Amino acid sequence: MTRQSILNARHRELGSKLDGDSWNDMPIPWYYSGDPYDDVVAVRTAAGLYDISALNIVRVSGPDAAAVIDSICAVDVSRMKPGTARLAAEVDERGGVCDDLMVIYDAPQHFRLSHGGGTTQSLLERAAHKRNVEWRQDFDVHMLSLQGPRSTDILQPHIGIELNKLPYFAHVETQLFGRNIIVSRGGYSGEQGFEVSCAAADAVALWDGILDAGKPHGAVPASWMSLEIARIEAALLFYPFDMPEGDTTPWELNLDWMVDLDKAGDYVGKEALLAARGKERVKQAGVVVRHDAAVSAGSPIYIGDEQVGVVTSAIFSRYLMQSLAMVHLKPNHTALGTKVEIRDAAGQFSGVVSKTPFYDPMRLRTRVAA
Repeated sequence: MTRQSILNARHRELGSKLDGDSWNDMPIPWYYSGDPYDDVVAVRTAAGLYDISALNIVRVSGPDAAAVIDSICAVDVSRMKPGTARLAAEVDERGGVCDDLMVIYDAPQHFRLSHGGGTTQSLLERAAHKRNVEWRQDFDVHMLSLQGPRSTDILQPHIGIELNKLPYFAHVETQLFGRNIIVSRGGYSGEQGFEVSCAAADAVALWDGILDAGKPHGAVPASWMSLEIARIEAALLFYPFDMPEGDTTPWELNLDWMVDLDKAGDYVGKEALLAARGKERVKQAGVVVRHDAAVSAGSPIYIGDEQVGVVTSAIFSRYLMQSLAMVHLKPNHTALGTKVEIRDAAGQFSGVVSKTPFYDPMRLRTRVAA
């Protein structure tokens, strides 16, 4: 059954046909009638509001909830505190990344899992067998993401907490425009921002309220295409597109920080994951391309006659005025300044291995004090 966002009417009013690509069985507004590059400028200078309700949100509760989640991911859930969240490496028996996973700790014995289109729920079902735990996907929840440097100014007069006291990756229950929500600090744009979790019945009023409050600040409703541009500028990975090998390990993706090496308990794929450390076949990197457009994902990368890698995601950034490619390269070809050649259907284009993120290389903007 196809999932639907309660905000579809708003997306159609903004020019989206909602008849193109879907994600997690939900049609998403890849384009509005405006230019997605204008949306990116708004996100970088003011704020953009995204409907990210296509995320899969799974509620897990009960005495064994923490232990069950702990058994399917590489972070130590027992160390988490209520009101916090962690991105966690989730791997299969080969040690390969099998989903995007965020573990959200709401209260003792109560968690949410936010995940993409991978195997989280099948792993969870197996781990929960004969355990004292209940889990279900929440099909009512809607997620709004306000991203940009003016996001705090827009929300603060209308929300029931002091946003400047909310740490990165923390969340709290409160009210926004008089409606019950959970607000968290984070996002997928490379900017500071907040994600608002709400019931479907409140989503339209909250969408309209945020945009009305944000209009004097320059906030706009933003399309998913603009989110794709922003996340590549910020070098943020998207499962499975940036893991084309099918068994890519966290070590190959520079996701060491999503693995607790001193975690005592067992979890799916632990032995293979730890054995793969130091044996990387490829490494995640970035290339700035001499081209006036985006190269194609899947394009091979060469140095001379040797293929040394592949493009995983790419865009042309008008904000940075550069053609940017997220790539996998053989580990001995990832030094900054390495010259490469990308070959796609449009031709052969030279490029240079560059520091990532392309935008805000030190990731200062996402964690800046509100």
